[in-house]
Amino acid sequence: MKHDHFASLYDGLMEDAPYKSWLSFATTNFPHKGRILDLACGTGTLTCMLAKQGFTMFGVDLSQDMLTIADDKKREQRLNIPFILQDMRSFNGFEQLDGITLFCDGLNYLLDSKDVKQTFQQAYSALKSDGVFLFDVHSEYKMEYIFSNQLYGENGEDISYMWFCEQGEKTLSIEHELTFFLKKQDGSYERIDETQYQRTFQLQEYKQWLEEAGFQEIEISSDFGESTDLEEKDRIFFKAVKK
Repeated sequence: MKHDHFASLYDGLMEDAPYKSWLSFATTNFPHKGRILDLACGTGTLTCMLAKQGFTMFGVDLSQDMLTIADDKKREQRLNIPFILQDMRSFNGFEQLDGITLFCDGLNYLLDSKDVKQTFQQAYSALKSDGVFLFDVHSEYKMEYIFSNQLYGENGEDISYMWFCEQGEKTLSIEHELTFFLKKQDGSYERIDETQYQRTFQLQEYKQWLEEAGFQEIEISSDFGESTDLEEKDRIFFKAVKK
């Protein structure tokens, strides 16, 4: 889950990310002006968008470099958002939250089931009664048929990259090998290599672990909560309620 080298490149690579759809999914499921924690918030783009919608926001991430960029964003937009360096598996200091988000496949950086279970337990403890936990994960289909042994790339004006995905050692896991070429002022290029690991689990396992943590009213969907058709979808969404 180390993103330190990746942080300065992240926003450029996420320019086409569906932030508006994540925003809509969250605002549809959270009470207006509620207290919301954005887990694995990265550089804080969605956190800031939710704050502008009237929510009282908090952001947590494991990368200090990501949070430094997030802090710059909130100051530029004159928003009051505490960004805190914590691990999603052991975050603390929050209680009686109305909602928690964990989007952009942040949960998939946890490679062991015990870590996923621990994150669910932490989320349950931090929510108030009727509080809502929203997250998304890569589908099994995506891991097996979209990511597996694929090469992606882009040749941009200032940054180019190659991204190779291959199956990891663990079931339904992927190893991402990324190589970036950053154009410098003198016209030469700096190369940055980054390796990331992700894993997903079966939907029934996620549902069982949510129930074991105490969650109820668990909804599983695709297309940002718009569809219950999960066949050959690349991203799966969960909504779980604390009762």
